[in-house]
Amino acid sequence: MSRALPKYDKRRVAVIGGAAAVVLSGAVIAGSALAGTPDGSDGAANARTLAAAGTITCPDVASRLPAVPASAKAEVDRNLTLLQTQINEANTRLARTVGQGGPNFVNNAILGPLKDKRASTIDRIAIAIGRTTTKPTGLDTLAACTLTK
Repeated sequence: MSRALPKYDKRRVAVIGGAAAVVLSGAVIAGSALAGTPDGSDGAANARTLAAAGTITCPDVASRLPAVPASAKAEVDRNLTLLQTQINEANTRLARTVGQGGPNFVNNAILGPLKDKRASTIDRIAIAIGRTTTKPTGLDTLAACTLTK
């Protein structure tokens, strides 16, 4: 007896296999579509709402500076430009990460590191001014930024 399947059995196996593949792929598609539906019970939905609905707003440092000596003007201007670049990068990251992380994602991954970068840059501004005149104080309170909707 031959080991090969008769012709009609091969067709039957191909039809049943094709039908099973269609049914399984439909189940996978339906399952993945239903799994992505937020039910409000997880914190990720809140993070998606926060990230999608806002921009980052930071206090204006330039308006709070004392008179800048001519010898420090170039360094202060460069650092003020850097502060604006940091805000722009944070807003770009905010837009790219919509839906990622948990409820504290924006604070931990975007606003926290931005505050640290701004604090360093503001400190460099104060040091540059302090080389010629009295170093300004209280500028560190301008480092924290908020998410506005």
